[in-house]
Amino acid sequence: MKTSDFDYDLPPAFIAQTPLEPRDSSRLLVLHRDTGRLEHAIFRDIGRYLKSGDLLVLNQTRVIPARIYARKPTGGRVEILLLRREDPLTWECLVGGKGLGVGKQLVVESVDSSRRDATGVPKSGDFGLRAEIVDVLDGSRRRVHFPEPIEPYFPKVGNVPLPPYIHEKLADPERYQTVYARNPGSAAAPTAGLHFTPRLLDELRAQGVNLAYVTLHVGLDTFAPVTEENPDKHQIHTEWCDLPQETAQAINRTRQSGGRVIAVGTTSVRTLESAVGRDTPSGYFNISSYMGNTNLYITPGYRFKFVDAMITNFHLPKSTLIMLVSAFAGRETIFHAYEIAIQEKYRFYSFGDAMLIL
Repeated sequence: MKTSDFDYDLPPAFIAQTPLEPRDSSRLLVLHRDTGRLEHAIFRDIGRYLKSGDLLVLNQTRVIPARIYARKPTGGRVEILLLRREDPLTWECLVGGKGLGVGKQLVVESVDSSRRDATGVPKSGDFGLRAEIVDVLDGSRRRVHFPEPIEPYFPKVGNVPLPPYIHEKLADPERYQTVYARNPGSAAAPTAGLHFTPRLLDELRAQGVNLAYVTLHVGLDTFAPVTEENPDKHQIHTEWCDLPQETAQAINRTRQSGGRVIAVGTTSVRTLESAVGRDTPSGYFNISSYMGNTNLYITPGYRFKFVDAMITNFHLPKSTLIMLVSAFAGRETIFHAYEIAIQEKYRFYSFGDAMLIL
């Protein structure tokens, strides 16, 4: 298996720059794993493929305004992208700028989103909040220490970080949140969930489909391409997740009663598959609650323990995510589905259309 096995060509015009309205008007490509059959539908009609007793597992993380700007003592501008909070005052970050070694002092700037410079970046002013680089990690990663928690300052200093392939400004930042987002902590949205509306969730509940929630705070490395030719040598970064006891119980009840556990998004898949399970006489695993870090890296050959079906968007070539869905449905099956999606002019990536893999 080579990383190049998971590459494909996508014309830039297929990368969705803005979300559709309403949320559930996106297209839905339904893939039946047992036969390879494909169906074309609209996301709001997903209930046709679900049945009473099925369980949707949704990631209720919330994207934080994790892109902030600061200045060095010399006046040079620095962009800081908060990736993961290590303790109340320390964050693992991506930083953009020169001379950012250990001990470098920075002044965080307030943002006036109504005023932008010639490049479209919001103009800023000295806010007085300091930051210090306390460790140099790999590449442009740094460990940054703040003298007080930065979260209360997000309304004044934070910007919602959109993926680099999205070049249009988002009119409403809430459109990059799921309607059930509750727990702040992500640098990127769990995009498969962006298609749900409150009305659609109510309709599914009325149909007998149950809902359960997990949390995985998404880091940008989830979407980064694998650069090693041998994907086994790729080092996936750690993310924090929580599968509460009530969700574990709902999953076990669902499987015992013959329902399907349907993970909404690859982040929900990784949370479920990171949990501890045990064999049962019925031939499936009982799942237990889990809270902690995960660096689970799913590639073809992986045996899924808790996921029976998944809802997902279309993923970047050579990413860990296209490897994950290939592990679930088979590489050839997934790449055939992607080929058809391109032929049928589906919209790709974060604001694009969705797949239901049964």
